[in-house]
Amino acid sequence: MIGLALIKVNFVIITNVTLIAKKLSLMNMSSTAKLVGKSLNSPDEVRSFEKGKIETVTLGDSGVTIGRSTFEPGWSWEKCVKPIVKTNSCEAPHTSYIVSGRIKVVMDDGSEVEGGPGDAAIIPPGHNAWVVGDEPCVMIDFTGAKEYARPS
Repeated sequence: MIGLALIKVNFVIITNVTLIAKKLSLMNMSSTAKLVGKSLNSPDEVRSFEKGKIETVTLGDSGVTIGRSTFEPGWSWEKCVKPIVKTNSCEAPHTSYIVSGRIKVVMDDGSEVEGGPGDAAIIPPGHNAWVVGDEPCVMIDFTGAKEYARPS
């Protein structure tokens, strides 16, 4: 059984991913790799869907894509993204940090977690999610952004 992890994180809200991008790009670098920094405030790509969007940056040749998702109140994966990807549940793996708002995630096996500002989570494929409350949920995703909400 794949577990779901939620970790409390206490650090400054991420408005520019340059520092994190530098750290992530170090994970797979050779001695000839180049420094790459980008801002989600000037994304490479924006994919919009009902009640939400994901803005992404891809860091050079590293293969690392980081995304900032904004989900409006009333958004749920099942209602707003499932019609695009045509899978039973979200198959994207996420390593995420919540900047603002709240979201609930329920795995296909029934395990669940709810998170809010400052929370980080590892969310394996096979889940549904929805915004909790009347505030948009803004999340940074370090692993699932490259293919999230793309037609299958």
